[in-house]
Parts: sequence; C-alpha cells; structure tokens
Amino acid sequence: MARTQDAFRIFLKRHQDIILKPLDGMGGREIFRVKAQDPNVAVILETLTRNETRTIMAQQYLPAIQEGDKRVLMVQGEPLPYCLARLPAQGETRGNLAAGGRGIAQPLDPSDQRLAEEVGPFLRKAGVLLAGLDIIGTHLTEINLTSPTCFREIRDQTGFDGAMQVIEALERACRQI
Repeated sequence: MARTQDAFRIFLKRHQDIILKPLDGMGGREIFRVKAQDPNVAVILETLTRNETRTIMAQQYLPAIQEGDKRVLMVQGEPLPYCLARLPAQGETRGNLAAGGRGIAQPLDPSDQRLAEEVGPFLRKAGVLLAGLDIIGTHLTEINLTSPTCFREIRDQTGFDGAMQVIEALERACRQI
C-alpha cells in the first residue's frame, strides 16, 4: 500500500505484471492490471491515487485468477462451509460478479480451510463479526470488511443459509452488551 508513483513503479519493476486497486472499492471498480511496459502507467496511478493524495494497494498479478478466485465468508472468525468461486468473464481479469464474473458455490477445500483457520484468530481478536477472504490459488489476496458478499449465491446454489449465521452471531453479540 502506498500513494506515491515511485513506490508503485518500484513494485511494478520488480513484478512486471501487477494489479492496482483502491482500498475502499467494491464490485471490481477501479481495478487495473498493469504491465511494466504499459504506456498508461502514469495516468492510471494519477487517477487511482488522486495525484498521490489517496492510498491504494498493489498486488502481484496471479495467473491463477483465470481459474477464478474464491470468496470465503467468515463469521466471528469461523469459515462457513461453502465458498463462492468467482470466474472472470472471457477477456477479463476481474472475477467480481458485478464485473461480469460467474459464481459457483462449492465446499471449502483443505487449502482454503487452512487459510481460514490461520486468519480466524486475528479476526476474532479484532472483534470482526463478518469478513470475506478472497483467495486466488493458494494466496490470500484480500480480507474484505466493507462488502463481504456472496451469501445469496451460496444459498441459491447449495441451500445453506450463511446469512442466518450472521444474524445469530449478531444476536449473541447483542446479548453480551
């Protein structure tokens, strides 16, 4: 995370192919894939950082995104048993449903379960009731606290109602006040 062009240019030189995105975005908005020789690097950075006044994040581009990313929903630090694999539309880098991606609900695989179990204690300690983990391949790429969606898609495809788990967690939290 940074706001200066110099910081991102160093990161881009090191990785050659990166993703740039705002910290407060959702739905795939303002996400750019940038390669080292991209002639638009300066204007993309100026736009995203608002001329170096807004902090954004950079991630190394992971080719596994073509097979989709997964949204693992966490309630009080515990993963729900299903995740949503989000597959990018043809010619797209973004798997976000709002950006045309297609969602497929599936049980957590052992790798996703391990990542969730590693992150869970940190979420509990921070008092985070609801979070979405975004995973590409075996890499945790984001912990989403602002818009951890995909409950409806998981329910529609599996019958599992994760939203009810959130409501029950909220009720438990309210009783403790």
